[in-house]
Order: sequence, then C-alpha cells, then structure tokens
Amino acid sequence: MHPYLFELASLMAIFAFAIVSPGADLAMVMRQSILHGRRSAILTSFGVGTSLMVHVTYTILGLGLVISQSITLFNIVKWCGVAYLLYIGIKALKAKPADTPDAAAMAAPEPAARGPQSAFKAFGLGFAANALNPKPVFFFLSIFSTVVSTQTPVAVKFGYGLVMASCLILWFVAVSLFMTTPAMRARFARISHWIDRASGMVFIALGLKLATEKAA
Repeated sequence: MHPYLFELASLMAIFAFAIVSPGADLAMVMRQSILHGRRSAILTSFGVGTSLMVHVTYTILGLGLVISQSITLFNIVKWCGVAYLLYIGIKALKAKPADTPDAAAMAAPEPAARGPQSAFKAFGLGFAANALNPKPVFFFLSIFSTVVSTQTPVAVKFGYGLVMASCLILWFVAVSLFMTTPAMRARFARISHWIDRASGMVFIALGLKLATEKAA
C-alpha cells in the first residue's frame, strides 16, 4: 500500500470515532433538522465541514501548536466557544412555542410553523459551533503528529483534511436526511418547543463543560 494511502486510512480509522461521537456539532445539526428542516440542516452540515478545514489548516501550518502552548490564546478560543454555546442555549430556552402544525405540515421535510432560516445563518451556525471549539486543536495535533510523517508534503496533508471534511459533511447530511423524513418529522413536530428547551439545556451543558477544559 502506498504510504500516503496508509496514512489516510489510519487517519480515517481514528476520525471515524470522532465523527459519530456526541457533541455540539451533532446537537446543532439535529436541532436544525427538527426545528428548521432539511435545507437548513444540510447547510449547517456544510458549515461544520468547512470549519473543520480551518482546524486542519492551522494544524498543518503550525499555528495549532502555538495555540496549544499558549494559555492566553487557548483561553481566548475557549471562552469564545463557551460564550457562543451559552448564547444559543439560552436563546433556545427562551424560544416561544410555535403554532400546532397540522398533519400535512408534520409530514413535510420543511417546517411550516417557523419562518424560513437564511442560508447564511444556517451555514454560520454549523461553522461557529465547530470553529469555536478548542478541542479540535489537540485532536488534530495529536493524530497528525502521530500518524502523518513529517516528510509528507503539505499539499497531501491538505488532501487528508479535505477527505476528512467531506466525510464529516456526508455524515451530518445523512443525519439531516434521516431526521427530516416524514416519519421522524411527524414524531417530533408536536414536541418541537420541548426539543428547543432540551437542546438549549444541552448547549448550556456543553458550554459549562468546555469552560472547565484546560490546555494540555
């Protein structure tokens, strides 16, 4: 096997576990699917994947090492992430109940009770949820330093990142499609307000958990 293919396979074997693990990204995509519909959820999925390339880029360029070694920079990233998670959590808790949807609305992949969400906002929610999380700093530093050779060209490393970002997008798009099937929408439509509250509590809990994180 070509060494680059072996490196990529090794990266993906580790990354696969990170993709499916619960976190702010998954919570955001699921909330978007249930409350704003398929289009918004898919755009949020692309936001998450695009943001992943930001982490990959600064890791490859060596900035990730600088952030991980600087308490000040780490704390800036961390507290921005905490503030963002708490903000969207509190906003979700304060959301007002929507009108009770009829049977046709519950079966549709796009919710009719809420106003349409702009593409920019849907994409930005996913991008920010991932970009403001400092955990990927250490994740990518650890797997790239362990699995990827220092002799591997930068262009190839960026290729690895693109493959990982694409797989992340595909995973969340699959989650979006599943969560917006007529059966799933019908199941969740009548309790959308409680989903708002539950997701708000999840985001707040993730924010508080992130607040306790310390630089390695």
